[in-house]
Amino acid sequence: MPEQPPVRSTTPPDASAVRQVRPRTEGWSQKKDSEGRPMLQFASPKRGKPPVHLADMTAEQRVEKVKELGMPAFRAAQLEKHYFTHYTADPERMTDLPAATRAEFVAGMLPPLLTEVRRLKTDRGDTIKFLWKLHDGALVESVLMRYPGRITLCVSSQAGCGMNCPFCATGQAGLTRNMSAAEIIDQVVRANALIRAGELGEPEHPDERVTNIVFMGMGEPLANYARLMQSVRVMTDQKHGLGMSARGITVSTVGLVPAIKKLAAEEIPVTFALSLHAPDDQLRDELIPVNSRWKVDEALDAARAYFDATGRRVSIEYALIKDMNDHAWRADLLAEKLNARGRGWVHVNPIPLNPTPGSVWTSSEKPVQAEFVRRLNAAGIPTTLRDTRGKEIDGACGQLVATEEDQAAAAAG
Repeated sequence: MPEQPPVRSTTPPDASAVRQVRPRTEGWSQKKDSEGRPMLQFASPKRGKPPVHLADMTAEQRVEKVKELGMPAFRAAQLEKHYFTHYTADPERMTDLPAATRAEFVAGMLPPLLTEVRRLKTDRGDTIKFLWKLHDGALVESVLMRYPGRITLCVSSQAGCGMNCPFCATGQAGLTRNMSAAEIIDQVVRANALIRAGELGEPEHPDERVTNIVFMGMGEPLANYARLMQSVRVMTDQKHGLGMSARGITVSTVGLVPAIKKLAAEEIPVTFALSLHAPDDQLRDELIPVNSRWKVDEALDAARAYFDATGRRVSIEYALIKDMNDHAWRADLLAEKLNARGRGWVHVNPIPLNPTPGSVWTSSEKPVQAEFVRRLNAAGIPTTLRDTRGKEIDGACGQLVATEEDQAAAAAG
């Protein structure tokens, strides 16, 4: 990337005239270290590992495992077709396998991973939120959304999250553990089975399935890097996996710069999304604690490098929070920083924060939203105010968290 001119620091022209609400926690205590800084949890706590599943393995490893279980190698391909094409792990439906050993063989290759605890659907029926219980009792959620011409699944990559962002319900819960690649994939397979059964409304065609994946559910995907990449490889594998397009997969991060650079080197052209939420370090240090490690400019440089390596336009995610980060001067600063790194490489997606009555964490007023978007577009930054789906079932961005009610339902099940 050619050397860019330095980016000047933009401050409000008259600070006294700008209402600035500072981030703070409400109803919970943010974990902090001995020096009073928000704690970041990158390593997964030690817990019992989920059973190894077909989706955790490469195609070659699947063949070897099948042989270990006393079956000929071609049985691996049969299992792949049942799971990735017919969306089933039920041995009774696998009539091409030997009846006498079928149940034991399938259990060895396709052990159960997700138990559905509850399912919430919007009134229109176009959005469904799932609560899943993992083998060790950990709870995660995923959200299935129908749009004209596409179906999107928001998947979780961790149970909880260790990034400690004060405005995100998932971050308040802390990190329980990383999810396995197969636990990530099983969310997609189970969603596809539901779609095929007609439970997301009338199918547009007989082979309808999830077309788009967004890693924007529970967890910081790049903090679970190895399992994330294994799941992406399975999603995009045309012969031995789900056969999805990499361009329909979005990986979102709060800004783990070394992992962004690794992702750029993978040569898998997924869409990359940076959850920025503030263009200035002073505010972003408070909003996104990982900014204490990698500052705004470092994250934006890594995002630009991702575009250079892949040719895939980067998305900047920006939650608009009333009087906190929605100021006109911040829109100008964001545009300035993005334009300093070139043109045509980025798209901004502001999204009104899901409002909480009486809280400092509430969405920007509509005229403010419109002005923020107008300023970015006027500066030549393609910007689209994003639709918020699933608010009424707590399935929208930042709302995914296992509540006490969820815990009780899981225990009862």
